[in-house]
Amino acid sequence: MADPEAPLEMALAAHDLAADHFWSYMEDRSVRFLPQQLAPMFFSTLGRVVTGRGDPAGRRAALAVLGRMHRRFGLYPYHGTVVAAAMADTVRRFSGASWEPELATYWERGCRRAIRLAERAAEAMGDGPHVTVGEVVACDAAADDVAVLTVRPMRRLRYLPGQAMPVCTPRLPGQWRWYSPANAPRPDGTVDFHIRALADGAVSPVLVERVAPGELLWLGPAIDVGLSLEAAGEADLLLAAGGTGLAPMRALVEQVAASPINRRVTLVVGSRTLLDLYDAVALDELQQAHADWLTVVLAFSDDRDVEPAVQGDLLSVALYHHRAGQAFYVCGSPRLIEVARERLPVAGVAPDSLHLAATFQRALDSALWVSRQRSARAVEATLGLDTAAEGTGPDRTPRDAP
Repeated sequence: MADPEAPLEMALAAHDLAADHFWSYMEDRSVRFLPQQLAPMFFSTLGRVVTGRGDPAGRRAALAVLGRMHRRFGLYPYHGTVVAAAMADTVRRFSGASWEPELATYWERGCRRAIRLAERAAEAMGDGPHVTVGEVVACDAAADDVAVLTVRPMRRLRYLPGQAMPVCTPRLPGQWRWYSPANAPRPDGTVDFHIRALADGAVSPVLVERVAPGELLWLGPAIDVGLSLEAAGEADLLLAAGGTGLAPMRALVEQVAASPINRRVTLVVGSRTLLDLYDAVALDELQQAHADWLTVVLAFSDDRDVEPAVQGDLLSVALYHHRAGQAFYVCGSPRLIEVARERLPVAGVAPDSLHLAATFQRALDSALWVSRQRSARAVEATLGLDTAAEGTGPDRTPRDAP
């Protein structure tokens, strides 16, 4: 059989037209759960899940998006047959010479399987914030390979500091990546994302180097990834941030600043060299604004020109500043998380005080993940962030759409 991804790539090259055809196919058959303005998002995301290629984290991000759309739009089992047929017909129509008849069976079966996976994701996530669209209002170069994107969503995002959400640029439809807001919710609704362009990345270089103010981004639902502040109770905090793992830590510091709970926070920010450190001015301002309870510590793993006190890898410096009773949070690269998972308990950090960001790079512990989502929903409800009342069925889709 021919490569099934080639026809999809051709369809996504004209994804607005392809999505219109996909939506019209279902509309003609009275399957009307999907608002037309969200058809490009649904079509491209479903297509990527069917082909099953890409990194594990990106695939799970796509499933989170499909799961939330499945639940909020009221996608029922009997819709699956028409959705699968619509996908196969759309890919065939836009694939040109790359289409072969046996691909129809591949796409129809793949769609039905993807919809079943989306239903399982929907059950785990429950009700909550919907997908939306945001306009990029600022792109600031924080370093040679790091950009801070400020986004104004069409609908106010519902999230807690420390959570992460899938983000996608229509330049690469259906290719979702996880990013954490770098700020607590603001009155104006804007959100900052810290993005590093990875040398082998398919999406991050586009977000850093090509996306400009005025463009739109697709934004998926925020979910708990193990960095919820509520899990720490009223304990003091030690926050260890590697690279752009600084983003959710910044949001947690803002949450502490607005909280009535008095606690001390040590924020350890790791970088390879002084030149690799980004957001240094903002860190200095953060320290000065909250000097009575916040201590910012820098850690440079490969820079012998800085003072000895800040030389060392992130975890070594963080352990030096760790005190009994602190809740220990770590966010950064998947490699950093894996090392922290092995090293910190051996170094004496109590397992119940250790909070590591999920990387989605390996099979999820389903029970733990589901438990996290239920806990996060309970916290959102107590804080007035519960959005279940906005409606979950097709009769509510005009308000759910961006």
